[in-house]
Amino acid sequence: MSQFQFDLHHTDAHSRARRSTFHTPHGPVEMPAFMPVGTQGTVKGLTIDMVRETKAQMVLSNTYHLALRPTEKVVKELGGLHGFMRWAGPILTDSGGFQLFSLAQMTKITEQAAVFRSHIDGSLLELSPERAIQIQEDLGSDVAMVLDHVIALPAEDVAIRAACERTIRWAGRCQAAAKRPEQAQFAIVQGGLNPKMRVWCAEELAKLDFPGYAVGGLSVGETPAEMYAVLDEVCPAMPVNKPRYLMGVGTPQDLLNAVRRGIDLFDCVLPTRNGRNGMAFTDNGPLKLKNLKHQLDTQPVEAGCPCPCCQHSRGYVRHLFMADEMLGPMLLSAHNLTYYQRLLTGAREAIEQDRFVQYYDQKLAGWKKSTEAAA
Repeated sequence: MSQFQFDLHHTDAHSRARRSTFHTPHGPVEMPAFMPVGTQGTVKGLTIDMVRETKAQMVLSNTYHLALRPTEKVVKELGGLHGFMRWAGPILTDSGGFQLFSLAQMTKITEQAAVFRSHIDGSLLELSPERAIQIQEDLGSDVAMVLDHVIALPAEDVAIRAACERTIRWAGRCQAAAKRPEQAQFAIVQGGLNPKMRVWCAEELAKLDFPGYAVGGLSVGETPAEMYAVLDEVCPAMPVNKPRYLMGVGTPQDLLNAVRRGIDLFDCVLPTRNGRNGMAFTDNGPLKLKNLKHQLDTQPVEAGCPCPCCQHSRGYVRHLFMADEMLGPMLLSAHNLTYYQRLLTGAREAIEQDRFVQYYDQKLAGWKKSTEAAA
C-alpha cells in the first residue's frame, strides 16, 4: 500500500475551493496549506521551533542550492533533510527547474539535461531528470518535484509548446528513475499563458498518474488577472483525486483567489522576504513598520495574533528595524508566516461550512480598505 494518500473531504458549494488531507510518511497536511520556504535547509531568520510555532505543517527546500552547498551527500550523511533541519513534518523539495529560468544566462539546456554554472564558484552542475531525482532521494524529502522546463514570458507558442513537450518527456524520465517508495513525485504543468497549452499539458501528465500535480511557470512577471485566467482553465483539467500545488505564489489575495479556483498547496518567499524588509501582512492590509507614524504606537502589529511579534508594540518593532537589530526581521517574518497559516486555517473552516465566498469577500474588503486609505 502507498505511504501517500489524498482524501478530498469537501468542495465548497459556491466555488471550486477544496478541503482535503494529504497523508505522507511524516504526517498529514490539512489543505489548503502554505509551505514556508527553507531554500537552503532553513527558513531565513527563524529557528525551526519558531517555524513550528507558526503552525506550518510542511516546508519546502531547494534541490539546486542544497546540491551545491553543502551537497546532497552531506545532507544524507547528517540524517537527510528531516534530521539536518530537525523538522519532523513533511518536506517538499523543488527540482531545480525554476533555476533554468532564473539563472538562464548561466544555463545551457539540451534534451538530456540542463548544465548550470554555479552562482557560488562558477563550477559546472549538470541537472538531468535522473540526477534531479537522485539528489532529492538523497535529501530524503517526502515530495520530490520532477524536473521541468520553465521559460520566460511572454514567449512564442512554438517555444511554449517545445518546453511543454520536454517537461512531459522529463516527467516520464523522473518517474522511471525513482527508487524510493517513501518519496512521492509531483509533476509540473507548464504552458505559459496559453490556456489550451496548459490544458493539453495537464491532460498528458495526468496519463502518467503521478501522486500530485503542480502548476509551474507562473509568478514570473504576469499580472494577477493573467494568472487567475490560467488557473480557471487548468484546474478543471487536473485530476480531482490528487493534490494541486501552485508553485511560488504569492500574496494573501493570490492565495485566496487560487483556493477559490481549486488549488490546494502553496509556497512563496514573500512572507519572510517582506518581513525582513519591515512589512507586515494583516487583515487590514500591509503595515510598513519603518514608517515614522509607528514610533509611539502601543498597538501590536495585529490584535489577536498569537505570534511572538504581536507580544510587542509596533513602536518597539519599529525601533528594532531603525536600530538595525536582527530581532526585528525575525519577529516580522514569524508574524507573516503565522498570518499566512491563520489565513488558510480560516479558509479550511469556511470551505467545510460552504461559506468560502463570504470569507474571500470579507478578507478582500479588509485589504481593499487599507489600499484606499493609503491612496
